[in-house]
Amino acid sequence: MCGIAGYWAKSNNDRSELILSAMIDTLSYRGPDDKGIYIHENIGLAQRRLSIIDLSPAGHQPMSNEDGTVWIVFNGEIYNFLNLKNGLSKDHIFKSQTDTEVILHLYEEIGEKVFEKIQGMFAIAIYDIKKNKLILSRDRMGKKPLFWGIHDNTFLFGSELKALMAHPQFKKEIDPSSLNKYFLYEYVPTPHSIFRNTFKLESGTYLVWDGKKTEKHQFWKPTFIPKTNSFEESLKNLDENVQKSVSDRLVADVPLGIFLSGGLDSSLVAYYASKASKIPIKTFSIGFKEKSFDESVYARKVAQYLGTEHHEKILSSKDSIDLIPKVAELLDEPMADASIIPTYLLSQFTKEHVTVALGGDGGDELFCGYDTFTAHKLASIYENVPSFLKKIFEKLALHLPTSFSNMSWDFKIKKFISGFNGVKKYRNQRWLGSFDRSAREKLFKNDIWKSLGKENEFNDIDRYLEQSDSENFYDKLSLEYERLYMMDQILVKVDRASMFNSLEVRAPLLDTRIVDLANHMPLDFKFKGFEKKFILKKLMEGKLPNEIIYRKKKGFGMPIGEWIRGDLKPLIMDVLGEKSLNEINLFNSEYIQKIVDEHMKGKRDNRKQIWTLLIFALWWRKWVK
Repeated sequence: MCGIAGYWAKSNNDRSELILSAMIDTLSYRGPDDKGIYIHENIGLAQRRLSIIDLSPAGHQPMSNEDGTVWIVFNGEIYNFLNLKNGLSKDHIFKSQTDTEVILHLYEEIGEKVFEKIQGMFAIAIYDIKKNKLILSRDRMGKKPLFWGIHDNTFLFGSELKALMAHPQFKKEIDPSSLNKYFLYEYVPTPHSIFRNTFKLESGTYLVWDGKKTEKHQFWKPTFIPKTNSFEESLKNLDENVQKSVSDRLVADVPLGIFLSGGLDSSLVAYYASKASKIPIKTFSIGFKEKSFDESVYARKVAQYLGTEHHEKILSSKDSIDLIPKVAELLDEPMADASIIPTYLLSQFTKEHVTVALGGDGGDELFCGYDTFTAHKLASIYENVPSFLKKIFEKLALHLPTSFSNMSWDFKIKKFISGFNGVKKYRNQRWLGSFDRSAREKLFKNDIWKSLGKENEFNDIDRYLEQSDSENFYDKLSLEYERLYMMDQILVKVDRASMFNSLEVRAPLLDTRIVDLANHMPLDFKFKGFEKKFILKKLMEGKLPNEIIYRKKKGFGMPIGEWIRGDLKPLIMDVLGEKSLNEINLFNSEYIQKIVDEHMKGKRDNRKQIWTLLIFALWWRKWVK
């Protein structure tokens, strides 16, 4: 696992070892073990290395082929590299045991088709001197980040935005359209970034830059048709592929462990890892002194049941609150998922013992694990309720007492009502987001909103849905989760929180074999009646205690609503005060004061809106001001 960066500069003033070094040094935490730089004329490649496979100096990057005509920098892990290596021509001379060198020599043999062959998580840059082109590529599920942009004809790329910002040609101009999307989605969806002329490379895609223009090619996308028919066969295939996926991800030349929350997905990964390992695996969890959002007891039960070497750390809410002002250090692009706080603390604790951890990400998106799947089924019933009854229900719902507990009933009901009306295919995002269209109209200053008001902020959803080979509503909903919420929020959260602690996290459930299996299952294999993740639960019966398999999903919840009214209040009043907002010069400060006052007085639960604003304002102070 590493950080990569580079440029294709237009003039001598924009290229130097000093500039390239400054770019890659912004990512030093992603690769504390080694640093490498390569410059050829006006092209620069750089890498910071976290050594996982072949810890020797032979794994140094940038790495070249035998005659120095092809160079590569690579962030990630390729799980089928040994099989690919065995299929290569015997003419190649290997100087390392790394997956990086296999990619390099396979590119020599088959060119850009290399990306169709490799399986894993990756962000790759290859410079081909003979063909005079730079190629960037990103893995199928978007597990590894890769930004690129063109500023004054200088092409820049890097694992995170901060690497691009370190180049003197980079211009920190906020893109108003991306800003609007952030307040709708709580993140900036791919391919956009918060800055103009800067983008995230799409997953399953490679980009070619020849010094004048870019060309993008999609080498993989999720499919949903045809559907499998046999539940028993699907169950058997799922068992075999999860077993294989977890085993593949246990390969490392450094200590390895498992994130264990006590939920179904992480417990499933821990089970298969224990089954594949000859020695007790290491598992890691954090808990909190405040019992209302502590789940460590479940992780402890799973660890005892599986006989793992369990490591647990109990924290106080103060540990989380103290970290909040530092969130902007992690996030050089705003992303308003509060669970980045406990994810960071878990990563920090885990890194004290191991360098690689396996997590359970992907289970909810692939197997219909979120409450919104239930909400859509209820919405299909609610659609048939007479209008006068809906009006009565909605009036009663709005007058429910406000609770600030995590995912309270009044919060869910009010969210359901507020997001129900409107275009059905956008309903899920209305439920997930912080600011609907009418709220954003009040949020932004008039001149900014006038420039945004006519755009379709849901066009990213449309783009993905147009690529779907299925017309089924739930297939499209799964695709939306895979390509938006999971890729641009969940995976970003895990990547930044773990890599800031120089920890590599692998996601066995996002192996594309499992993704394909899940996507090609009929809905009732995954969501039977109102039972979410049905086939995963059946898979684990007899392998885990039923109280773990069938316990209610909770997630990494933080009592943000209460914190805003308590320990976070001074920070809120500072960062979202009139003086600070006037300095940012984007928002209607009177409207923001209104939603803060409502929350502080207990009139409304505005935690999502306030948190989304807080993260943006902290980000702005750190990266723009």
